[in-house]
Amino acid sequence: MKHFEGNSHVGLREKETGKLVAVYPETLDGNDREIENKVKFWYYQQSCSAEDNLKNLYVDTLTDKEIKEMK
Repeated sequence: MKHFEGNSHVGLREKETGKLVAVYPETLDGNDREIENKVKFWYYQQSCSAEDNLKNLYVDTLTDKEIKEMK
């Protein structure tokens, strides 16, 4: 499955609400598993509490609306 490949922006969402929590700032490179691992590792480096938060988050692509709001 190539969920992330070919997309320009991904981020982390809450599992329960689907709310976007963080946007990955780097260029996407690699297969889906590599991208997912890079995003989670990047988020983990952001704060001490990130490890606990990651249990409730998943990597997902951004919608067109979310991408426009970033600019």
